[in-house]
Amino acid sequence: MNYAQTKVYNDGSHFIGIPKTTQPWKKKKAKPKQLSKEKEVFEQAYKENNNQTKREKIENISKVLEPHFKDKKELDNFVKENMDRKKRNLIVRRNRLSKKINLHKWHYFCTFTYDDRLHTEESFRRTLSNTLKHLASRKGWKYIGVWERSPTNNRLHFHGLFYTPIMIGEFEEIKDYSTKKHEMQIANQNTYFLKRFGRNDFKPIVSNQHIDESKTYLMKYLEKSGERIVYSRGLYTYFVSDILEDDIVCTIGQEDRKILLFDNFNCLIDGEVIGQVSQEVIDKMPKTN
Repeated sequence: MNYAQTKVYNDGSHFIGIPKTTQPWKKKKAKPKQLSKEKEVFEQAYKENNNQTKREKIENISKVLEPHFKDKKELDNFVKENMDRKKRNLIVRRNRLSKKINLHKWHYFCTFTYDDRLHTEESFRRTLSNTLKHLASRKGWKYIGVWERSPTNNRLHFHGLFYTPIMIGEFEEIKDYSTKKHEMQIANQNTYFLKRFGRNDFKPIVSNQHIDESKTYLMKYLEKSGERIVYSRGLYTYFVSDILEDDIVCTIGQEDRKILLFDNFNCLIDGEVIGQVSQEVIDKMPKTN
């Protein structure tokens, strides 16, 4: 049995296919509803207590919501239901992040900070965001990043994985002392960003270990911050391929809805073999989210 138009992703070790089906069990997405007052209060309290332990978070959120509920059992159920919802959403976001990282090629893990003589926090966030969007549309850059605050001085900076097919600026190594690590460090700074924003560091991605370390960092960030992951346009979660029966190891997952593929499986478009799976072949395949 062959599978046409199968959505394929990489779980970090193997390629997994999701065959095209009608999925009668899958409900259509409902239009987003306006948040109730209680949910608005929950969301705000959750954000304000994001760095607390789970127990502290539940206690603080319940205290804030208490005036909105006459019955304690109803309050407890509401908090539990929404905490579970947050957990499910986190799992979905983590899986999407992992699939996008595994599907694309990366050149650097970058850090950008700002010089007070050049920017305020607001102008730094706005101007860097616009600069990266322009580089994505004009130079083909792709990136997955996060806005984060330093735990020591609460200073805003941006971390991310970057694919940079056309580089701008020049690189120069800067050696200085890290107050966090208490040792000398070398930053591979780009002159374009140094002139316009301030200190930056482009760490080359030279192995899968570097990608795994970057992924771990971004995953950890998802759990401790209320900010969202920033994705450039064109970062797809799956590529689409016809799959030959001989390239399937076995069925896996809930109700065997997915297929585990051999590491050298063939990629096909409308029955035509494009080649064995590789980054070059994946680049030629249709993509989807």
